[in-house]
Amino acid sequence: MRHQEHAECRHTTNVVISDRLGVAGLLKAQNMDVTAVVVPLPEIGDDVQRRLIHEEEVNQVLADHGVEVVILSGYMRLLTPTFVKPWIGRLLNIHPSLLPKYPGAHAHRDVIAARETSSGCTVHFVDSGMDSGPILAQEIVEVLTSDSIDSLAEKVKAKEHLLYPSVIDRLAAGEIESP
Repeated sequence: MRHQEHAECRHTTNVVISDRLGVAGLLKAQNMDVTAVVVPLPEIGDDVQRRLIHEEEVNQVLADHGVEVVILSGYMRLLTPTFVKPWIGRLLNIHPSLLPKYPGAHAHRDVIAARETSSGCTVHFVDSGMDSGPILAQEIVEVLTSDSIDSLAEKVKAKEHLLYPSVIDRLAAGEIESP
C-alpha cells in the first residue's frame, strides 16, 4: 500500500481482508483509508465446510469491493480449488524463499538448517498446491553464517517490499500473461 503513494504506481488496493482481528495489515489499511474487513472462520466442526464457507464469504467481500486481482500477503491458509479456479491468473502470492525450494510456513528456518548461502523471495501465481504456482519473479539475498531466522527474515522482507509492488504493477499494466 505504501507503493501506491508513488505516482508511478499502476494499481489500487480496494480492500484488505483478514481472518483474524487485530492483525497489523488491518490497522495499516485503516491508517491509509483503505477498507479493512475481518472475515472470521466459521465456528463449525467440519473442517472442509468451514473452509468452503469462509472462502464464499471472502469471495463476497471481494465482489462487493470490485476486486479484479487478489494479492496474498501473510495469508497463511491454503486455498481450495473452488476458490482458486475462478481467480487463476489473478491470484498472486509472495513467498520468502527461492521457490521451488523451501515452500511452506518455515522457509527461513529451513534455509538456515540447510546451510544455504543464498535465499530470497518469490512472487508467483497461486494454484491449488502449496507455493507451487508459476513463478513470476524472484530476488536473491545472501545468507551469512551469522544469520538467524529473524535477521534473514528482515533481509528478505526488504526485497519483498520492492519486488511485490513491481510485479503487481506489471500485472495491472498487462505486461504479465496469465497461466
